[in-house]
Amino acid sequence: MSFALKKIIACVSFFMTLGYLFAEYDKTLVSWVILDDKKVKAGSVLTIQEGIEFDGIVFAEKMDGKWMAGSHNWARTEKNQSQNPIESKDDDSLIQLAIVYQEKQISIFRDGNLYSSYPAKNIDLLTSDNNFVVFGIRHIGGGGGISGMIEDARIYDRALTVREIKELVPNKASEIKPYAWWDFEEDASEQTGRFPHHKLKIGARVEKGRLMLHRGATLIAARTEKLTRRGSQVPLLDEPYVPETPEMPDDIPDNWPIYHLFHPAKDLGAPYDPNSAIYYKGRYHLHYIYRNRAGISYAHVSSQDMVRWEWHPTVLVPQENGHGMFSGTAFLTREGTPAHAYCGWGSNRNWIQHALDDNLNKWSKPEVMLPRDKSGKLMVNEPYFDPDVWIMDGIYYGLNGRSSHQPPLIMKSENLRDWVHIGELLHPEFNEDKLGVSMDEDISCPNFFKLGDKWILTCISHKLGCRYFIGEFKNEQFLPEYHAVLGGNSRRYFAPESLLTPDGRRVNWSWFIQGNNNDNRGTQSLPTEMSLTTKGEMRLRPIKELEKLRFGEKQRKKIFIKENSTVIPDDMQGDHCEIKLEVGQSGSQSFGINVLCDEKGENGLRIKINREKNLLEVGNQNGDFTLNSNEQLSLRIFVDACLVEVFANGKQVVMADKKRPAGSKINPYISLFNEGADLQVDRLSFWNMKSAYQE
Repeated sequence: MSFALKKIIACVSFFMTLGYLFAEYDKTLVSWVILDDKKVKAGSVLTIQEGIEFDGIVFAEKMDGKWMAGSHNWARTEKNQSQNPIESKDDDSLIQLAIVYQEKQISIFRDGNLYSSYPAKNIDLLTSDNNFVVFGIRHIGGGGGISGMIEDARIYDRALTVREIKELVPNKASEIKPYAWWDFEEDASEQTGRFPHHKLKIGARVEKGRLMLHRGATLIAARTEKLTRRGSQVPLLDEPYVPETPEMPDDIPDNWPIYHLFHPAKDLGAPYDPNSAIYYKGRYHLHYIYRNRAGISYAHVSSQDMVRWEWHPTVLVPQENGHGMFSGTAFLTREGTPAHAYCGWGSNRNWIQHALDDNLNKWSKPEVMLPRDKSGKLMVNEPYFDPDVWIMDGIYYGLNGRSSHQPPLIMKSENLRDWVHIGELLHPEFNEDKLGVSMDEDISCPNFFKLGDKWILTCISHKLGCRYFIGEFKNEQFLPEYHAVLGGNSRRYFAPESLLTPDGRRVNWSWFIQGNNNDNRGTQSLPTEMSLTTKGEMRLRPIKELEKLRFGEKQRKKIFIKENSTVIPDDMQGDHCEIKLEVGQSGSQSFGINVLCDEKGENGLRIKINREKNLLEVGNQNGDFTLNSNEQLSLRIFVDACLVEVFANGKQVVMADKKRPAGSKINPYISLFNEGADLQVDRLSFWNMKSAYQE
């Protein structure tokens, strides 16, 4: 045999092997569906999943009204769908959708006709013993939903031809044996026995031979009962959850904060949004999100002064409530007892719970917070998240977030169980030009309350960061008059949450997303009092209770700083301290103070009043701040190991951090500087700060 012939045979053998390899990835997903609300987006009528990888028949995720092949990070999803038809069938007509995965090609068929076809590198999702099937949400770990009915759904472990797809009849066995089959004639069981376990979640049900779905409703089918539990975002614990109590270690690392509230133990990660803050029977209570072995849970701390905190057992967990614990706020009912509204992670619903003891360690079973429309029908197809509840004129009002692209809804109730839909929270007279922000800008983590004669809405935009509105509550809607960013021009000052103190102060916390120090990621801002001036301007200042931690006061008056020079007050040193800087006449030059410096006043974190850019700059963070030529300056600076939080004239607060590994050299010095003519600092006050966690 010649060398050339051997080479040809080898090549043919290689490509045959390659063909068999790709054939192992071949499959076909088929589903017959009726859509009754095409505004509900990004859900699946059939998904096969293993781990984080999935393939599914998804509606309107990338483009409104269009079908697509859903996949992890859109790896096997058509990038340009503009040429694909928009779904136009009416609410009573069955649509057959089939997606064929064959070698390096994906083809979508609608009612037996080619809808789209494109090259893609397919993967094996059928041979694993840990795969499972999802209906409703896009995939486990994802969102979206379907509002409608599924008549029949099947998976084939081969690529069906167009003729074979057209010959399929719902609720009738095909000549080609399916890998998996749901006919929904009696229940949600899978017919081949491959997936013997299933769970119907969040209102999914089988009725008259069809799987009935609305937004968030989900069917999970799996080989084991354990795998079906994944859809609730409840981790797969093999033993009952035993409440844990976070605690501060005896030997605190020297780069940890000692008077900021932060999560003191290693855990499974972010977020750490503050939530459900309330004062009740002599104690302030605050919750914050964190991830432990139970899943997305609420840590719980309480304090008599909002400075010295102690941890309670973590009881608000997925194992108890059936879903993870996401953004929410606490309130007192008309009877004066604590309750909170929160988003149930993975449920697409908001919920209300009532405290059953004075320490807020026991809670009732959650009750869903769903409004009825004018016809009395429950509004199940809104993407609910991030609620808030308050009382006005004896009526409960509820704010329900919807998405990062839609304003929240508002509703009201007499009893916290039966809710009546009012409409959108934002008043139609919302003036985008005046406020400098779009009406559709993201309103997440909302907190709505009255401050003086005005109503305040604090929230976050995932694009803009923490922000607030000041305005009027007009005809049961909010009409903002003013809008500003809270905590600087950064997305690291996040998720505001506030409470009302017994003496009438409104106190706010925000999560500071640390970028330089992974030892203490769950750090909250200092408790900050919010107030309005007689002109209706927002003022922010650290609460007076923090002054109890001061000791070793030092003070210097009339410090002269020559043009473009630096002064080091060597008697003021510390990496856990408060500094107050007061300047009466600053001219027009930029100036400031460095903290956490070495003995030469260098290598510190720079705090600068930038007169050219009208910014308060703190390290690599900044916030809008204008200091007029005749305006006095008062800076309050809180240094807490690697954290620095700065309040400027009560108008701006900016928070930053400076990385320093535990056990490394501490630079405790400060230095004053200016960038222009001679400058006089009228008063510089310095206090060391005691720990809020150790005697």
